[in-house]
Amino acid sequence: MEQHGDSKRVQALDLHRLGMSNREVANRLGVPYGTVGYWLHMDRKRRAAPLPGRDGRRRLCPRCEGGSFDREAYAYLLGLYLGDGHIVQYSGHRVPSLMVTCADVWPGLMAACETAMRRVFPHNSVCKARKKGCHNVKVYSQHLWCLFPQHGPGKKHERAIELAGWQEEIVEAHPWELIRGLVHSDGCRITNWTTRVVGGRRKRYEYPRYLFTNKSDDIRRLYCRALDRVGVEWKVTRRGTVPYNISVARKASVALMDVHIGPKH
Repeated sequence: MEQHGDSKRVQALDLHRLGMSNREVANRLGVPYGTVGYWLHMDRKRRAAPLPGRDGRRRLCPRCEGGSFDREAYAYLLGLYLGDGHIVQYSGHRVPSLMVTCADVWPGLMAACETAMRRVFPHNSVCKARKKGCHNVKVYSQHLWCLFPQHGPGKKHERAIELAGWQEEIVEAHPWELIRGLVHSDGCRITNWTTRVVGGRRKRYEYPRYLFTNKSDDIRRLYCRALDRVGVEWKVTRRGTVPYNISVARKASVALMDVHIGPKH
């Protein structure tokens, strides 16, 4: 049986963290598919070894039991959760998972989501489950209920969404990260156009703007409050009489959003 050195194993782990599938990693490095899976399994097992902050087999909660977590990454992950994420614990599974659905057309967003999960939960298992046209990026933790108290039965827009006091403090310190997470989940940067008659000739003018769409009044309110904190002007657009979109179209505000957010990629 051919032995593969540590350098290829390290390369395989790095490529997998960049978003490559096991099959793609195996083809790139010229190693068996099963070997890549074994390396990943052993890496997960190593990272699950007893670490500071664990109480026996149970890790201490980073919020409730004196632990710590990356608050900047958390603000971004909170935005993703409020938009496209949900917490689920399947029958027979010991640990619940936070799942964020990311479209395959935006691999940069998917990578940013995975990075945020690893920064907030550095000792927990993070994985990607392939679906048609997308991946579900997942992190497993026994303390998801503590870190995301907005979880509850039913759809988010059908229940109240309020931030806890400690979440408000994080959002106040990192408003752009919350905005980025919300835009990356339920927002977009688009180019609108219009025409004007100038000197007897009709000319086309294009201008960019940001849209955020969410049925939840509470989530839209959180987004608007964060925009107010950073000095971005916004307005509500409607479908009929129902408020639905938050639009950022003023030139200076779009330029500010471009500095901190930019289009999804």
